[in-house]
Amino acid sequence: MQTVWVFGDQLNRKIGALAKAKPGETRVLLVESEALLGWPRHVQRNHFATAAMRRFGADLEAAGFEVDRRRAPTLRAGFEAHVSEHRPDEVVATEPNARAARALCGELGVSLRRSNQFLCHADDFAAWADGRERLRMEDFYRWTRRRLGYLMDGDEPEGGRWNFDADNREPPPDDPSIFTTPPRSTLDAIDEEVLDSIPESFGARPDGTWATSRRGALARLRHFVDHELARFGPYEDAITQGSWHLAHSVLSPYLNQGLLLPGEVCDRVVARYAQGGIPLASAEGFVRQVIGWREYVWGLYWLWPDHAESNAFAHHAPLPPAFTGAAKTKMACLAETLKGLEDRAWVHHIQRLMILSNFANLVGIDPKQLLAWMSSQYIDAAEWVMVPNVMGMALYADGGRMATKPYVSGGAYINRMSDSCKRCPYDPRRRTGDDACPFTTLYWDFLARHEGALQGNHRMARPLMSMRRLRDLPAVRDRAKQVLRGLEAGSI
Repeated sequence: MQTVWVFGDQLNRKIGALAKAKPGETRVLLVESEALLGWPRHVQRNHFATAAMRRFGADLEAAGFEVDRRRAPTLRAGFEAHVSEHRPDEVVATEPNARAARALCGELGVSLRRSNQFLCHADDFAAWADGRERLRMEDFYRWTRRRLGYLMDGDEPEGGRWNFDADNREPPPDDPSIFTTPPRSTLDAIDEEVLDSIPESFGARPDGTWATSRRGALARLRHFVDHELARFGPYEDAITQGSWHLAHSVLSPYLNQGLLLPGEVCDRVVARYAQGGIPLASAEGFVRQVIGWREYVWGLYWLWPDHAESNAFAHHAPLPPAFTGAAKTKMACLAETLKGLEDRAWVHHIQRLMILSNFANLVGIDPKQLLAWMSSQYIDAAEWVMVPNVMGMALYADGGRMATKPYVSGGAYINRMSDSCKRCPYDPRRRTGDDACPFTTLYWDFLARHEGALQGNHRMARPLMSMRRLRDLPAVRDRAKQVLRGLEAGSI
């Protein structure tokens, strides 16, 4: 009998090697790696990964498959134990989504089948990228959208524009109750068994926010399409304490685990848009996130194997105590974002980019340390997601290989796009003094520190010119030193 080895982020009957597998002819191997679970990770991430795998195994058994579900010290150990016990005629797997897993399959003689888990295979992305002087996500997005046909009018974009991003930058609404509450699951015996079996970790225990089955993931998709899609565009970049999710789909964990596939998600969104009542800016903004940004990041992960080594700004500062839990911070936006991670192992992309990553860059945190920390925190973390997003988009650690400029800002941006500053002892308008916003102070200090590296970037010309005009720049830089000492001491 043939064995199909299914990795924990390929939990779908339609993916690769499992797509044509038949009960009675195929045995399925699922390995829970204690090495992966033992690495310090948020408890909700470990619970989600393990419970989803166990439920998927149960679904396969209900469909008539023989399933070998193994808990083993490592993936290799689980594979070797399976082969020793069952002696399969052949072991096949869908191309794994991480380099280490693919290398392991090669070492073990596992036959790989082409993956269809993404809409653009890494080989096709490499062919698209070949010969281009510079890679731009917008170019890839247009190529992909034409290829897939989403929101197209012949060969041109519906509405006459490819990108409605400029329309999707509304600050948070005065009444956050306009956002509905996503469905919750009731924890059952499987959840309790999983929680008893995974190592002690950090973070709040699961409360049903995250589905761990395909059925639950589909319910979340339906809820988003029916109740939040229309509002997704305008409030895509907003932050409010009144809603942790706003109109975001909150589907990334299910997409990254395979419980949902990108094509079916986009099909649902476009079909709902076609029914009427959904602004084109919302439908296009969501489709762009999935077939544009997500697929682009996936392609870059395979194209640039050295990306994780990036550190263009030579940043080497350790994680501040507020990140490690050794101290609290008085900065409202940062404290609320960190609390969201503790409670749910998830915050949306603007909190990741313009609060956590922005702060890390301004402070000068070592990119590898931030990469490891974020990878341990997020329920939707995967190596292919984290490396390009952190090293390229978030930190500009690759020196502009991926993004056209560093995404850094002072407190003014945070004040405009969030309601956090209303609850903060620091003033986003001030750059010196004890009540100056640390983001504002450190922003100008960052520009001064890295003026030489940034002066050739045309998108940084205006900020650098403004920095040079600051009459109080020496005082700002002195205040920055005080802020950094205060962060290290846990008093900021």
